Amino acid sequence: MALLNILHFPDPKLRRVARPVTLFNSKLKNFVSDMFETMYEAPGIGLAATQVDRHIRLLVMDVSGERNAPRCLINPELLQADGEEESDEGCLSVPGFYESVTRAEHIRVRAMDEAGEIIEFEASGMEAACIQHEMDHLEGKLFVDYLSKLKRDRIRKKLVKQKKQGTLS
Repeated sequence: MALLNILHFPDPKLRRVARPVTLFNSKLKNFVSDMFETMYEAPGIGLAATQVDRHIRLLVMDVSGERNAPRCLINPELLQADGEEESDEGCLSVPGFYESVTRAEHIRVRAMDEAGEIIEFEASGMEAACIQHEMDHLEGKLFVDYLSKLKRDRIRKKLVKQKKQGTLS
């Protein structure tokens, strides 16, 4: 297993739309393992392949707090979204910033697992928010896109400055 490099906003590679996964093999399973290792080390509760410069429709997550409920979603799609819930979100690609974002409170998702088997389930609360957040990455969208231009520009300037100063890893 290996730690992967996480791209940081405003890197333009974060804006690429991911393509569907069509090949389910040992290389994909190794990549998924690397994604989990990277997410846990960061530490985070979710990570999309786009964030590590692999533009495929794959995300990993674990909202358990104990790191005992890892979930990999490949080619995920939202089948249903109901209600609204506002919560503070952060992002491994926008380190150190947390802002309030409104998302669907309850969702129904269809995806594939690492073996290419179709899974379908419902999620709510933090799990639903995490899935929506990571699925946004697969579309080239970041949580800062939900913020005002003023806030987004302020965050961009701070992260660019940190990168220039070498204080952003």
